[in-house]
Amino acid sequence: MSVYRSGFTHYIEKFVSYRKASGSWNEYATGQNLRLFDYYCADHYEDSSSLTAEMVGSWCRKRGTETSSSCYTRTLVVREFIDYLRDHGITDIVTPKPPKWEGRKYIPHAFTKEELEAFFKECDSIDPYKGKSASVIRKLQCPVFFRLLYSSGIRTTEARYLQRQDVDLAHGVLNIRKSKGYDQHYVALHETMTVLLKIYDSAIDKIQPERTYFFECIKTGSYYSRDWVKDNFNKLWKAANGADSHAVAYDLRHHYAIENISSWEDDSFTFSEKLHYLSKSMGHRWIVSTLYYYSIVPRLADKIREKTETEFNEIVPEVWDEED
Repeated sequence: MSVYRSGFTHYIEKFVSYRKASGSWNEYATGQNLRLFDYYCADHYEDSSSLTAEMVGSWCRKRGTETSSSCYTRTLVVREFIDYLRDHGITDIVTPKPPKWEGRKYIPHAFTKEELEAFFKECDSIDPYKGKSASVIRKLQCPVFFRLLYSSGIRTTEARYLQRQDVDLAHGVLNIRKSKGYDQHYVALHETMTVLLKIYDSAIDKIQPERTYFFECIKTGSYYSRDWVKDNFNKLWKAANGADSHAVAYDLRHHYAIENISSWEDDSFTFSEKLHYLSKSMGHRWIVSTLYYYSIVPRLADKIREKTETEFNEIVPEVWDEED
C-alpha cells in the first residue's frame, strides 16, 4: 500500500525510485517533505488527479513563519520533483524559483576554554535518577554525544542518525550516510575519541545489547529527536555556565571549524590543501560552504596578510605613483 494519497502518486513513486536508484535519496531529509506536499494536495484540492501549477505554487510560497532557509529546505524536493517530470516530458509546469536568499543573521557562540571545561564537567556529573534505565543511559550518552560533536565537527543530525554499523571502532572512522544533503562521507576521529566511543559502546551494550543506533532512545528503540539534543544541551549548558549564558549544540560544529582554521596560522601556504580536507570531513558539497567560517575566525584578514605580504611584494613590486 502506498504512503502517498494524491492522484499523482504513481509519478511520485517513480521519482522516489529514480532517486534511490541513483543513490541520491535521503528519506530523513526529503522523504518527509515530499509526503507532506502529497498530503497537502490531497487534502486541499478536491481533484488531485493531476498536478497543477496552483498546487505547486501554493506549496512553495514562503510562509510568514518561515525564514528563506527553512522555506528552501521544505520546498527543495518539490522543485526537484518538478524538474524530474519536466525532464521526462510529463509536465510543462514551470519549476518555482527558490526563495530569495537572506544573509546569515545567526552568530555562533564563541566558546571560551573555561566554558567548555565547565560544560563537559557538568556532562560527566549527571546523577542518574534512582538508577532508572533511561537516566543511566542519559549519563552514559550525553558526555560522549557532545564530545563527539566537539571533536569531529559533525552535524547534530548526523550524530543522531549514526547506526552501530556506521561506527568503525577498530579504525576510528564514522560512515556518515544520513546527512544534510545526499553526500555520504567519512570522518576520521581523534584516537582519544575512538577510545571513548569504545568504552561507551561496551557499557551501553550491557543495557541495550540489540540496539540499532549508536545513540539509541530506550523508549522508542530509534534515534533521538532534535528536542533531545536541544533540551539536554540547554540544561547542561545553563547549569555549567549560568542561566543568562546562551549557546546551542550546533555551535560546537562552528567551534570545530574555527579552531581548525585558526591552528593553520603558523603553517604558510597550506590553506588550500587543509581547507579541502576540512571541507570533506565536515560534509560540505562545495568548498564555499567551508569558506563561510573564514568570516568568523578572529583576525583572519590580519593572519593572511602577515603570511603572504612579503612574498606578494617580492613578486609584484610597488608601482610608482606619478601623482606623488
